[in-house]
Amino acid sequence: MKRFGALMGLYLAALFLAPTPALAAQEIKPFVRGSYRQIIAARQGKPFIVNFWSLSCSYCMVELSMLKKLAMKYPRLDLVLVSTDTPEEEKQVSIALAKIASSKAEAWLFADSFSDRLRFEVDRTWQGELPRTYFFKAQGEVNAISGEIEQKEVEQWLKEQYAPR
Repeated sequence: MKRFGALMGLYLAALFLAPTPALAAQEIKPFVRGSYRQIIAARQGKPFIVNFWSLSCSYCMVELSMLKKLAMKYPRLDLVLVSTDTPEEEKQVSIALAKIASSKAEAWLFADSFSDRLRFEVDRTWQGELPRTYFFKAQGEVNAISGEIEQKEVEQWLKEQYAPR
């Protein structure tokens, strides 16, 4: 009987201490007005990449996978992933991020029903085409690219930004 009690105690401890899928999932922050400025301000003086993507964008999935590989190769890479999907799709976004994105990337999800306003706040010239990637240099210079990006181009940028000085 003592053995049963000990085993039951171990089982319950494992059950309550094991991460549940909801707890183990990457935190997704609501992207609202002001979020983009917040992302930039938190990284002032540091190089980083902001990637806008969507579940319905096949090129985005390929790009997220490529960025995941680069994040593993370049551990100092500061990567921010912003899904332009709706808050109702948060579960699917979370699943997609768990499968194909870097777990160390900061994740955001559009949380304003008027997505045009969010895009305009990010970049007045951005019409919503995806994927949309912004490369921020430590000095503040930013380069925006719409559409698929080549791994070798991203890798070259990373080498330039994170090279020993």
